[in-house]
Amino acid sequence: MHARVMAPQEILLPVKPAFIVVTLLGALFLNLLPWSGAWLWLRPDFVALVVLYWCVEQPRRIGFTAAWLLGLLMDIADGSLFGQHALAYAVLAYAGIVLHRRVQRFSIAPQVLHVIPLLLLNDVIVLVIRTVAGSDFPGYQYFIGSFIGGALWPPLSFLLKLPQRPAPDPDHV
Repeated sequence: MHARVMAPQEILLPVKPAFIVVTLLGALFLNLLPWSGAWLWLRPDFVALVVLYWCVEQPRRIGFTAAWLLGLLMDIADGSLFGQHALAYAVLAYAGIVLHRRVQRFSIAPQVLHVIPLLLLNDVIVLVIRTVAGSDFPGYQYFIGSFIGGALWPPLSFLLKLPQRPAPDPDHV
């Protein structure tokens, strides 16, 4: 029987609530950029990605209320059926909070395998609501953004943890 080698755990500083708000607003502004053409199909749902990140990393600081309000803002900005993004983001927040311990146990690469199905679930919820409301099925390219979002998970995770990393100790050899 061999011992499992564990990577050293990094001790991070507490995240500031203002930083969470800034990242969520930044994701909202990225979603609101005027994407067109092929870029529109390749664009991930940045708000969903950042909401999922904070629900996995800080489940006590962000949850259903923030996800719901951001969803309502996205519905207003898209001019879409009121509540479709709100419902999808609330379900995504629930899944992120429920699975946060499981996702955190994995290194960053296997976390992507958890993130992609959750982002796909988010897209399916929005798509089902739109279809029930009478919209046409946009095609399977609609789901490409979820896979791009999964590919963005490692750099997003790295960038959002940067402010939490303590400054290096100058006396440490």
